[in-house]
Amino acid sequence: MTAAYDGSVAFTLEDLPIRDDLRGQSPYGAPQKHVRVQLNVNENTHPVPDDVADDIVDSIRQALLTVNRYPDREFTELRQSLAGYLGHDLTAEQLWAANGSNEVLQQLLQAFGGPGRSVLGFPPTYSMHSILASGTGTTWIPAQRDDEFRISPETVVAAIRAHQPDIVFLCGPNNPTGTPLEIETIAAAYDATDGIVMVDEAYAEFMPSDAPSALTLLPGRERLVVSRTMSKAFAFAGARVGYMAAHPAVIDAVRLVRLPYHLSALTQAAAIAALRHAPEMLAMVDDIKTQRDRMVTELRAMGYRTYETWSNFVLFGGVADPHAAFESLLERDVIVRDLGIPNHLRVSAGTAEETTAFLDAMRQVAAEQPPVRVEA
Repeated sequence: MTAAYDGSVAFTLEDLPIRDDLRGQSPYGAPQKHVRVQLNVNENTHPVPDDVADDIVDSIRQALLTVNRYPDREFTELRQSLAGYLGHDLTAEQLWAANGSNEVLQQLLQAFGGPGRSVLGFPPTYSMHSILASGTGTTWIPAQRDDEFRISPETVVAAIRAHQPDIVFLCGPNNPTGTPLEIETIAAAYDATDGIVMVDEAYAEFMPSDAPSALTLLPGRERLVVSRTMSKAFAFAGARVGYMAAHPAVIDAVRLVRLPYHLSALTQAAAIAALRHAPEMLAMVDDIKTQRDRMVTELRAMGYRTYETWSNFVLFGGVADPHAAFESLLERDVIVRDLGIPNHLRVSAGTAEETTAFLDAMRQVAAEQPPVRVEA
């Protein structure tokens, strides 16, 4: 118990009989500050095109007419739409969706992780991977990356042999570094374990067009899972739609742990409508990639170190004082992400105007605190 401001005894989280492994932890969350240029959480800052928005609204309006009934528990039409979008001869039986890819991964951990089981990951990587592991009572095992934040086939095999995890989480392109994940590394990981191998491809649409997706490895690999999201390329972050492709048996496994009717009728209608306009929705991806590459070029010219990125963001090093740089940018109405990686910041690629605003502000920051040399 702790004293409240009025002198009475206040009841806090620490006073509750919370699970021991959750005690002292903090919830996930980037700073939510309302500034003019928001480039901190890898959103697609382009708005949904008007004609697409109109179709989505019409679809939601139609779904509202029967919202007194439970939605399709198996969201069959959405799974068919996702299979059609992904291609690779996938069927609806190989697709699953939830409220964001975080819920997809949570369900995967509920089915294949849990107390007494472990998941291997390679930090720095998407921070929700370890948080979801903790929330499901699955032991998180961090392994070392190679130089430039990469993971070679040899490195992933050595880590699997050393730790014998039940699940392997790989992130490609990696968040928060943008680093490519070679297809050979995924195949090597699968061959080295009898457990589940999950590849988080949240940023797949920003990869080079000739780069193979982990989806190409699915045939014959029954324990491989590829997770995707509509948040990034589809500018659908607020709709919360994530999905995965896997063998139908894996889909059956997550159906054992999902909550009934977990995808609302309105979510299903909105996602199906958005997928009908996939080419138009994805047209903005090329512009985002252009701005991403522009940031890489101009940050390097300022003296910062950047890394190869296949995502919609740029991690850059050489920042003398990341917290001070973050605050300085914030004063200029620009927010980026301070991830706690020494001498590094991350910035999302926005529109041309947002990119210009960030780069102009960053030049002023560089004048205040000149870039320093960093090692990967």
